[in-house]
Amino acid sequence: MLFDSHAHVNFNAFRDDGGDIVRRCLDNDIWMVNVGSQYSTSERAVAIAKKYPEGVYAAIGLHPFHLFESEITNEVDNEKIEIKSRAEEFDPVAYRKLAVSKKVVAIGETGLDYFYITDHPEREMMIQKQKEIFVAQAELASKLNLPLIIHCRPSKDNLTDAYLDIVDILRGKNLRGVIHCFSSNLEVAQKFIDLDFYLGFTGIITFKIKKESDLQNELIKVVKNIPPDKILIETDCPYLSPEPMRGKRNEPAYVQYVGDKIAEILNRPKEEIYQKTSVNAKKLFKI
Repeated sequence: MLFDSHAHVNFNAFRDDGGDIVRRCLDNDIWMVNVGSQYSTSERAVAIAKKYPEGVYAAIGLHPFHLFESEITNEVDNEKIEIKSRAEEFDPVAYRKLAVSKKVVAIGETGLDYFYITDHPEREMMIQKQKEIFVAQAELASKLNLPLIIHCRPSKDNLTDAYLDIVDILRGKNLRGVIHCFSSNLEVAQKFIDLDFYLGFTGIITFKIKKESDLQNELIKVVKNIPPDKILIETDCPYLSPEPMRGKRNEPAYVQYVGDKIAEILNRPKEEIYQKTSVNAKKLFKI
């Protein structure tokens, strides 16, 4: 089997055919966690998960991007993603009510994102607010005995700052979880391994390496040097379509290509990586 540990079939990109996408995945033994980024998408993730006896689960949380009203164009490897957001407050009571469902397996995605505020005049205030809301969601995860799904994106031209701030926040708190779409270096990766966290890898690891692509070279180094027991694979669909599906809407089934790349890097059979990362996901999410 395959397990997409971070999908967004609960997003508007799948409004017309999300049910068909999920059914095809289940028919091919591909399981998934649909991850909320605000209350509405968290609620939708729970509603979708409840439709299926197994194989489809939900995470609920408030993404740092949605703490402020903003409009951005995200560009990753020439893929443009336009995102609009209204400011939303984190309501722990409302999220706790959503977590009553047994299909809720994690709190997230939550975390820190410094990328879009690198040059913002109110950067320090925005960072402080992100930290406060991240801590509040971490406390909720602790109370509910659920893992965290953590989003982290450092400042422009920086691979470490937001990650190191998250390490400082997590240290000594006895939490568990995954660093979604890990995009830093081996030194930072080891700090999260030392905290007993998992690292999630997306289609970014499959992109054709350019000579100047320090990030992809770092990710390959990370995969080679961390315990296989701590590797998860994910799509982050509808974003970050892996090779050879670049230019198409990403789907949970495409997690196969991420698994294939991990297998290539580790020089292991694909089926072994599929099984190992599925076991890892089930262990983390207590499925």
